[in-house]
Amino acid sequence: MKASDLFVKALEKEGVEYIFGLPGEENLDILESLNHSKIKLILTRHEQGAGFMAATYGRLTGKPGVCLATLGPGATNLFTPGAYAQLGAMPMLMITGQKPIKKSKQARFQIIDVVDMMRPITKYTKQIVDGNVIASNIREAFRLATEERPGAVHLELPEDIAREEVDDHVFEVVGHLSPKPDDAAIFAAAEMIQNAKMPLLLIGAGANRTVICKALAEFVDKTGIYFFTTQMGKGVIDERHPQYLGTAALSSNDFVHAAIDESDLIINVGHDVIEKPPFFMKQGGKKVIHVNFSPAEVDPVYFPQLNVVGDITSSVEKLSEAVKPSKGWDFNFYKKVKTEVSEHLGKYFEDERFPTLPQRLVNSLRNKLGEKDVITLDNGVYKIWFARNYTCYHPNTLLLDNALATMGAGLPSAMCVKLLNPDKKVVAICGDGGFMMNSQELETAVRLGLNMVVIILNDESYGMIKWKQKDMGFKDFGLDFKNPDFVQYANSYGAHGHRPESDKDLQEILDKALNSPGVHVIDLKVDYSLNHPILNVMLKEKISKL
Repeated sequence: MKASDLFVKALEKEGVEYIFGLPGEENLDILESLNHSKIKLILTRHEQGAGFMAATYGRLTGKPGVCLATLGPGATNLFTPGAYAQLGAMPMLMITGQKPIKKSKQARFQIIDVVDMMRPITKYTKQIVDGNVIASNIREAFRLATEERPGAVHLELPEDIAREEVDDHVFEVVGHLSPKPDDAAIFAAAEMIQNAKMPLLLIGAGANRTVICKALAEFVDKTGIYFFTTQMGKGVIDERHPQYLGTAALSSNDFVHAAIDESDLIINVGHDVIEKPPFFMKQGGKKVIHVNFSPAEVDPVYFPQLNVVGDITSSVEKLSEAVKPSKGWDFNFYKKVKTEVSEHLGKYFEDERFPTLPQRLVNSLRNKLGEKDVITLDNGVYKIWFARNYTCYHPNTLLLDNALATMGAGLPSAMCVKLLNPDKKVVAICGDGGFMMNSQELETAVRLGLNMVVIILNDESYGMIKWKQKDMGFKDFGLDFKNPDFVQYANSYGAHGHRPESDKDLQEILDKALNSPGVHVIDLKVDYSLNHPILNVMLKEKISKL
């Protein structure tokens, strides 16, 4: 059979449902093979949009999302989504085309070493030089993409290889089970937990697997140990739980860090040093138990005293059996912190000033969305407010990136969520800076007939950097810009543009947009005036009094 047909057949064998892509001339054989396949091609307006959608597919399903681009500039545009997937532990396969490798077609036109370029941001990158190894290369790529820790892989298919005649053969998909933790490590961990005075549980992104969520909830219920999460660990346990202290949206100087500072032992489940640190370890300070699929990567701010390595679900279940609630534990300070957190987080929820405070928007959306509806975040200072103030009831209901933390992913991510979950309400929250980086994907969303809401937080500046600029004592400089008319911009794509002029307007528009068909874009003026006084000043004062 034709090599490109075998390539697509091998993808079908792996269970691929969608390929997100922007094909070029060097992909035309693959495109023709896809035309006769059950795999659906989702054509995007930029390779970044395709890559972010594929990464989100992998994040939500645990199966590699697949994206497609041409050689040269098409491949370079996939680099950022590749890094996004690799750092965020999202299984994804990037497929790129290439000129013929056995006979020159256009000299060096558009040719760069894409395989070498992809090497630092992938678990596996390979140029296919013989059509008869296509099936084994694809099986190996999928195996590595899904193996813990998941990430990005890349295959380059030159056009002359895509046209070769090859044997019709694909490999069976063979999974594997992660090894169970060593009993000696479980015993040592249980002993450390029992002997601690103020143990505290940290839940990271690696714990965001269905069976792990259940095991962790049972561990907390049985032991009564308080817990907090990283930004990418939000929702692993229902955050209405009485032992939930909050999310480490900052690396220090938040209420949850008061609890962390007083603790003498952190049980870290599923976090690694790639996600922005939720706290900093110090020599001679509190002890840390690292529970993960692989040992801890030692870093100046993270050097655990014990590794419990293996299947996380098995580790947590074994710890639940081994650890008994101890009379020596003292959680009174944690109760005090929880009270302070509850009072502080809700302070501006009902504030109707306009332009809108991010805290008000957080509360409005929490009240209007169902338990399993989904918000995706781009990257900006609003991410801190959503991570701290938005209560998640289920995993993957607030999708944010705290690993690469790139701008431009919020809209494509929301589109993939809606594609996979047509019955859920989906809202993308983007700053005006991040939105403009992939705003062209509005056309893709409209063409796909997606019903979703995009909220653009409009402050005509790069607000996150402005906030940090002010905290460093620098003058306001170099970060302001002007925006297009986002309402007309949305309407020009066939979406529905809205611009509230008051809090009352905002509430009415949200109700309408969340319950109407089509893509709704809300241009929302945002008030970031409390960023500095709360996040840089008031929190430090409050925590010192605790």
